[in-house]
Amino acid sequence: MAWNGLESTGDSRLDQAVTQWLQYDKNPKTAAAVRTMVKDRAMSELQKCFGARMEFGTAGLRAAMGPGVSCMNDLTIIQTTQGFCAYLEQCFTDLKQRGVVIGFDARAHPPSGGSSKRFACLAASVLISRGVPVCLFSDITPTPYVPFTVSHLGLCAGVMVTASHNPKQDNGYKVYWANGAQIIPPHDKGIAAAIEQNLEPWPKSWDTDGALQSSLLNDPYQDIHREYCQTIQQHCFHRELNKNTKVKVVHTSVHGVGHIFVQAAFKAFDLQPPYAVEEQKDPDPEFPTVKYPNPEEGEGVLMLSFALADKEGATVILANDPDADRLAIAEKQESEQWRVFSGNELGALLGWWIFQCWKQQKEDGKASIKDVYMLSSTVSSKILRAIAVKEGFHFEETLTGFKWMGNRAKELMDQGKTVLFAFEEAIGYMCSPAVLDKDGVSAAAIAGEFVSYLASKNRTLSHQLRSIYEEYGYHISKNSYFICHDQDTIKRLFERLRNYAGENSYPKECRGFAITAVRDLTTGYDSNQPDNKAVLPTSKSSQMITFTFANGGVATMRTSGTEPKIKYYTELCAAPGNSDLNLLKTELDNLVDVIVEHFYQPEKNNLTPRPE
Repeated sequence: MAWNGLESTGDSRLDQAVTQWLQYDKNPKTAAAVRTMVKDRAMSELQKCFGARMEFGTAGLRAAMGPGVSCMNDLTIIQTTQGFCAYLEQCFTDLKQRGVVIGFDARAHPPSGGSSKRFACLAASVLISRGVPVCLFSDITPTPYVPFTVSHLGLCAGVMVTASHNPKQDNGYKVYWANGAQIIPPHDKGIAAAIEQNLEPWPKSWDTDGALQSSLLNDPYQDIHREYCQTIQQHCFHRELNKNTKVKVVHTSVHGVGHIFVQAAFKAFDLQPPYAVEEQKDPDPEFPTVKYPNPEEGEGVLMLSFALADKEGATVILANDPDADRLAIAEKQESEQWRVFSGNELGALLGWWIFQCWKQQKEDGKASIKDVYMLSSTVSSKILRAIAVKEGFHFEETLTGFKWMGNRAKELMDQGKTVLFAFEEAIGYMCSPAVLDKDGVSAAAIAGEFVSYLASKNRTLSHQLRSIYEEYGYHISKNSYFICHDQDTIKRLFERLRNYAGENSYPKECRGFAITAVRDLTTGYDSNQPDNKAVLPTSKSSQMITFTFANGGVATMRTSGTEPKIKYYTELCAAPGNSDLNLLKTELDNLVDVIVEHFYQPEKNNLTPRPE
């Protein structure tokens, strides 16, 4: 059967999906790519592009750019925004008064004609076609500028078009709610259902030219940039020290958006401008100098930074990921080697520093310590808990991801509490309640001031970290992952742990390491609770089990929401005074080895280890 001028694929469901696509898609590049696939009978390619629509979750969307319902492209952005708009119309009676903000990074995919800017303009076009006012940034911005704008202007929602530190072919669509935090259930399901009901483009959804001329569109770039730099100054406590510091700092934005914003944040703190890594300071969607544009991957991403720092005599390196919501830090040691701090170590350092600054200021009528909170995700270091116990403030754990910490922080702030700091081990830090998400720009400026302060006392970040661990107890962690593309293998691996010695029985030990507690946030089981029911929210759509060991070790195994990874997060928490670091490290290494061998079984399950 011939249809739409093309041969049938022989698969009626696929024929239907392709026919609808060609009816709706006005992007000549993606439409031509689909026609070519049909003509060439490229069935596996067609299945890949049309087999399953991208799933809209709490992280929004993230996928490769290209044709079809499984990819990020003009049509799927229009369909997603139509669903989002319809859902907002249900939730807010004043949507047309308050409006939505849209930001974008510098990603682009010439073969499909897709780019973050193009997608942002299409999203604006959809909303404006329904009479919704849109604040569309005229240029690239860091992700944290979007939640900042939602909160600062009292908008109904925000959209950031970014794939953060993913590979260059990917893009994403991240959504913020009216409270300034990322969406959490049930909004994801509500939006996903509304997308399915609004797949046909509305009459003016494609009309970006008309939208850009509309009186409903405004550009918040200058105002928000100025307001943001003004707002973060409430976290600057040592301006005179900053002006005179001799510390030299290198900054890299890893071909992303961070350069001008970190320079401006340093200026707002009266810090000397950091040396910029020339080859990486300008946005480049090809990320030409790095294999992965992710500072979490450590030294590989920082080679050019090390070279510049050595040349200029700088002792500290700050690195943002491409959308500048994460921050990595490295410091030159007395041995002339560079130390790249882990996300947990930076959580300890920044949390301690922000608490010290709060303590110094509290004479100025600040909140009493019983109203002060810090948060971290359940797979991050428990170091903040140790500091909180000793110092008398509150510490709370949330599920993994800043969506949970941002929403919890807002709840606490609405009760009149002070949320000083939140962090996750994936180098994400919320150092200011003005942004209810991780923010690598304010974190960079605060770290710059911290380093200046330490230098005035002839101390370094490494010295300070040792002091923190000596005072509050060593917390050493080891995190990694395996790559696995087979969902059945992943399910089997976790089901084996749930039925280890018979049905519904978890392991009691792992090769000599006794297990004292198990929490399974997939099923809702927690052996530490009187009724065995977990307190944190559970989700059947992802796997996550935490084992607590008799030696003070904690290990969490979980799947990733955005990548084909089974991750593990392990930490050994020692009491203050137990400072034989080599002994602690050896014990943690041994624990990790037996967990990998007996719980992951990488050979049997054909798991690929994290690439070196």
